[in-house]
Amino acid sequence: MTLQGWMLILAFTGILLALTKPVGLWLFALYEGRRTPLHALLGPVERGFYRLSGIDPDEEQGWRRYAVHMLIFNTVLLLLTYAVLRLQDMLPFNPLGFAGTSEHLAFNTAISFTTNTNWQSYAGESTLSNLAQMLGLVIHNFLSASTGIALAFALFRGFARRGSQTIGNFWADMTRVTLYLLLPACILYALFLIASGVPQTLAQSVGVTTLEGARQTLALGPVASQEAIKMLGTNGGGFFNANSAHPFENPTALTDFVQMLSIFVIGFGLTWTFGKAVGNVRQGWAILAAMLTIFLVGVTVTYWQEAAGNPILHHLGVAGGNMEGKEVRFGIAASALFSVVTTAASCGAVNAMHDSFTALGGMIPLINIQLGEVVVGGVGAGIYGFLLFAIFAVFVAGLMVGRTPEYVGKKIESREVKLAVLAIAVLPLIILGFSAIASVLPAGLAGPLNKGPHGFSEILYAFTSAVGNNGSAFAGLTANTPFYDAMLGVAMWIGRFFIIVPMLAIAGSLAAKKYTPETAGSFPTTGPLWTGLLVGIVAVVGGLTFLPSLALGPIADHLAMIHGQLF
Repeated sequence: MTLQGWMLILAFTGILLALTKPVGLWLFALYEGRRTPLHALLGPVERGFYRLSGIDPDEEQGWRRYAVHMLIFNTVLLLLTYAVLRLQDMLPFNPLGFAGTSEHLAFNTAISFTTNTNWQSYAGESTLSNLAQMLGLVIHNFLSASTGIALAFALFRGFARRGSQTIGNFWADMTRVTLYLLLPACILYALFLIASGVPQTLAQSVGVTTLEGARQTLALGPVASQEAIKMLGTNGGGFFNANSAHPFENPTALTDFVQMLSIFVIGFGLTWTFGKAVGNVRQGWAILAAMLTIFLVGVTVTYWQEAAGNPILHHLGVAGGNMEGKEVRFGIAASALFSVVTTAASCGAVNAMHDSFTALGGMIPLINIQLGEVVVGGVGAGIYGFLLFAIFAVFVAGLMVGRTPEYVGKKIESREVKLAVLAIAVLPLIILGFSAIASVLPAGLAGPLNKGPHGFSEILYAFTSAVGNNGSAFAGLTANTPFYDAMLGVAMWIGRFFIIVPMLAIAGSLAAKKYTPETAGSFPTTGPLWTGLLVGIVAVVGGLTFLPSLALGPIADHLAMIHGQLF
């Protein structure tokens, strides 16, 4: 580890903290439906959309109606993407004449981008046409991200409202987030990437002559526009198979740093928005403090392990950290930081191959996803995932010290706790269950590149990434098979919507309750004690559930490595 590496991590954290309130203020304006400086330009577009679709943005929805509209919208988008992928050979903007994708790959990819997972069982530059990338995938990058933020707004209203039967309007929330946040931010972001050397063209490829005099074909396409929303919307799906390790997606150290900032910035801002919505910004800062604690512990362990390198290579006289699978232009510190950021935020973009990390260095990204999108998490999904743990934590705290289980002025009762536990339990049930099935069936065992504990880690990571809607992978797994495409597709759908529906039910239940003022019997939820309790609950409930599987995978892999055995 170097001073330069730690300065990178500290600068990253400091800039994000400085951006938290400004971003949170903008998000709060959208949450309340207030006018922004962009309304003069984009207001007519918003109103035109409402007129064409027959939507009344002022018509409030109860949680059931909000959930039904959200599910129908996402299902229609899924079917549209499936059709585009299957029929891409008949559609325009396909200069290389790519055939339509297989049924199982189209099924997997359509679900992947609908759920904001962006798991890719294919190499984008050699599988998808420009139209498929733009119409089939980029639209999802915007709308799945705006859906997540809209859902966070709905839960905020559940805590903030008193005696209400409604939690907002799904269509208004999603439209405002897309028009006034994601679209303008991504236009500016894409222009920055283009200026930095990222391609943005409808040409599919270009031929070049190498320094050796050989001819080489370089894949091109509308990369910058996809890259911008991929990061800002915590989607993660790359135009190229190498993702953000590819120089056309992430050419410089500056673009790498900006990409990491863009992955976290909305998630940080939403914590402040939550505090503002419930009338106490300290509540938001307390949640952010818990998120940052878990994040910084993960960065420390990953950087330490990757900088320490492989003891077997050291014994052979090869000194230094672990540079396998990393880009020289980024180095160990930036690669370790990126891996923790992208998995802590449910993004899935990678600038290094996690499969090539040391066993414990690769375990931290795995744990980040297993914790259930609570270490910042995906846009919207992170904050509502953390609030589910907060509900559970305040209930446990009340039981331990004999105080009333209340959170931000709402009494937490059995209904909310049961729904929160139901949502939290989805991840371990599906991750461990599906990993177990894949670990014993011949179709599942045919996927891993490596044997032993590392091969098991590849399987475990795949289903963890799918259920956690992350999308990154231990790249040694061959996933473009009917078995894995189907299993991972189902896992992604369950991991997204089987958490959202209980969460919206909680929002509806809380919105209908009256405000309960804090008393001497209330458990404090803004100080260091509360932050520590949150971190502890996440570690115990979210982390220890997976300890046996981690012992079979990365922990066993690490112990074998220090005893001279590699897989």
